Order: sequence, then structure tokens, then C-alpha cells
Amino acid sequence: MQLKPDPTFYPSAKMAMQAPSEKLAYVAMLSITANGNRDALAVVDVDPSSKTYGTRVGQVEMTKTGDELHHFGWNACSAALCPYAPHPHVERRYLIVTGLRSSRIYVIDTKPDPRNPKIVRVIEPEEVISRTGYSRLHTTHCGPDGIYISALGSADGKGPGGILKLDHYDFKVSGPWEADRGPQYLAYDFFWHLGHDVMVTSEWGTPDMIEDGVNPELLLGGKYGHQLHFWDLRKRTHLQTVDLGAEYQAVLELRPSHDPTKTYGFTNTVISLKDLSSSIWVWHRDNGKWAVTKVIDIPPEPADEADLPPLLKGFKAVPPLVSDIDLSLDDRFLYVSCWGTGELRQYDVSDPFKPKQTGSVHIGGIVRRTPHPAKPNEKRNGGPQMVEISRDGKRVYFTNSLYRSWDEQFYPDGVNGWMVKLDVGNNGGIAFDEKLFLEFNDRRPHQVRLEGGDASSDSYCFPP
Repeated sequence: MQLKPDPTFYPSAKMAMQAPSEKLAYVAMLSITANGNRDALAVVDVDPSSKTYGTRVGQVEMTKTGDELHHFGWNACSAALCPYAPHPHVERRYLIVTGLRSSRIYVIDTKPDPRNPKIVRVIEPEEVISRTGYSRLHTTHCGPDGIYISALGSADGKGPGGILKLDHYDFKVSGPWEADRGPQYLAYDFFWHLGHDVMVTSEWGTPDMIEDGVNPELLLGGKYGHQLHFWDLRKRTHLQTVDLGAEYQAVLELRPSHDPTKTYGFTNTVISLKDLSSSIWVWHRDNGKWAVTKVIDIPPEPADEADLPPLLKGFKAVPPLVSDIDLSLDDRFLYVSCWGTGELRQYDVSDPFKPKQTGSVHIGGIVRRTPHPAKPNEKRNGGPQMVEISRDGKRVYFTNSLYRSWDEQFYPDGVNGWMVKLDVGNNGGIAFDEKLFLEFNDRRPHQVRLEGGDASSDSYCFPP
């Protein structure tokens, strides 16, 4: 415990944008071999002045095989400064790394040497299940009063999924978060409007719906998630469900405004059953109720059937398969990962209901296989997937693996892992940094977290 608040905690997003630039990135890596290799967490040098810029400078391997590391996060962040549940003496020191398949939790200490993190505690799945009834851990967020983790399902791989909590100080599993879940059954992401005591959750599917890949029967039947749920954050009770419609399958990422006085945010749907498009939606208040409005449609690209994986051959098109989005701390730019077509888009969302596209880059893609400028003669597979933005909004990092079974369906030749960085123009526009193109030949990279915080780790209780 510290006597003074952690210097990486900031009351507002505006103050966080003025913080020093990150020098390290932590990247979850999935083992893709069947010879007993374990998943790992890579440490990547992202300091342009360093001699080892753009390379792996550290690594910690997990204790067992089969974790499938996915979305991880910090134990504490700027939310610790919120006045209604202050924890100003915790420290942004530990990464809480979860296994999506194993339901195991690793507590990884990034100090005293951030390049050589160490596992200091392992919470086995038996403890998680016995304390919460949940399994298949997905997303971690540092909250004002503890560490929150979403889970896709119940102990038997079905539902309901939900949210569990860990203690800030000793990492003990407190139990399930919900006091009254109402009609909520499917789970995926979660985030909140701290200034309004509201949590938002989204839907993908239960473990038995996703672990073997996309199930065409479930997809065409509209059985994957298509709803948002709104909750009373302090009472832990369900308030309202908003249905986007069964046509819009897999409502995934949640990116609320970083201004705690606002009550809007962005979510994405992966695929439309009508035309294979992906879409971006805004949730907002409307006459005292929560509502959602579609603000972006991203169409599929026509393709030769011979170039498509078996799952898509009959459609003769490549869906964008938007699988991640991220919002800069000033709430100005939204980044959209089109994992299927191999495109990362940038939108100016200063007016959230009237987005304007301001940038685009291509790399990989199911059909395009666009090279990176650093190696222009080498085709790439996979596509823009997990995206992370620096606190000042000037740098964007992304990786190319989604989820093992889904990787194999859409990229049957396998996903050869890579991580890239983009530089952002002052008034929009994005371009590859040719000096940072990191290949992961032994594992597949997924979530990226930045030293000191990033655009999707922290939440704030004070306005700009």
C-alpha cells in the first residue's frame, strides 16, 4: 500500500492525456502448438528512442497449458480516485490475466522490473467456480471498489454468464456481482458510467455455443447475443434490456464516453444475417429510458468463392467481421477493427450520432492478405483485431488473432501472429509506423495493455 496515490491515477481523461508516453506494452499470447507449450505474456519495447524498439524484451509463461489468454487488465486504475468508493492507496502494479478456456486467474507483478514481470499468485478454476458459479473468464476492469471480471458461462459450460469480483488488496474471489440479474443470460463485455451509477453489459454466447467455432445453425437462427443490458451499479440489479434485433449477431465491445458526465457509448455487432455487414451503435438516454441507435454500417466485400473458407463459400463475399472497437480518451476518434476484410478504420465521433470516416489502413484479410509496409512482398493473414490507443491518442497498436477456434474457421491456413503500430495525425488520419512490425512466430497475440494505462483500461469520476 502506498502513502500517496499512484502517479498513474488521474481524476480526468484530460489529465491522463497529458501523462508521459508509454515505453512498454504487455501482450497476451496464445500457444498454437499441441506439444505442451503454455500461453505467455510478452513485454514489448514501444519506446522509439530505445535500441530494442519494436522487439520483445521480456516474457512470462503461464503455469499450465490450455488457458487461452484473452482480455486482461490492471488491478487498479484511475477509478480508484472515485469519491464514493475511494481506494487511493492501491497501486497500478499487477496485471490480472485470465484464461478464457481454463477459467484460471494469474496475478502478475510488473515491479520492480517492468521488463521482467513475475507470477505472484494463481487462482485455480476450482476456486473461481466454487465461489461464483461462473467459468470461462473474459474481460477484466479495475473498478472503484475492486477488480471486476466477466465470465461467459456457468461451471458446466452453459449459462448464465455474468460478472465476479476480486478484492483490490489480497485478490480473493469475493463472489458473483449480480444481486438480481433479471432476464440477462448471455454475457461478454461490460463497462460503466461511473458518474451515473450505471453498468452496461453485452452478449456473445455461452461456452458451448462458441468454443468449437461459429455454429452455422445457431448463427442463422439468430441465437448469438443481440442485446445490451443496463444495471444499477451500486445496487447490482438489472434495470433494462435493449434488443438490437436477432439479425444483428454478437453484440461485443463496449466503449463508453470517457467523460463521466455523459451517458453514451459505442458497441459493435459482428455480422448481420441480412447482408453480412457489421455495424456500430450508440447507446444513449431517450425520454428517461436507455436506447440504441445504429450509426455506422460496414458492408461486405465481394469475393471469388475459391478464395473463401468453407464457412463463407456460399456467400461469395467477405464480411468485415468487426471484432473490436476503441475510443480515444478525448472521445474524438473511434477505431474499428474489420478482422475479415483486413481493414482498420478511424472515425471522428465528436458528434457520436454523425460519425465521419477520417482514416483507414489495410493489413491481412481473409482474401486481401495485404502486406505490411515493412515487408511489402510478404502476404499477411489474420486481420486487425484487438486495438489499443495510447493515452494521448497519438499511437494505436493492434494484433491479429481473435480466438483459436474462430481463427481456424476463417483463416484455415492458420493465423501467423503480428503486432503493429499506427501514428495518428493531429486532425485524424492514420499511417503505419514501419519500424514497429513485430511477428510472433511461436504464438498468437491478442490483448495489448500499455504501461501506465491506455484508452480502454481506466475509467474516470471527474469531468475534463
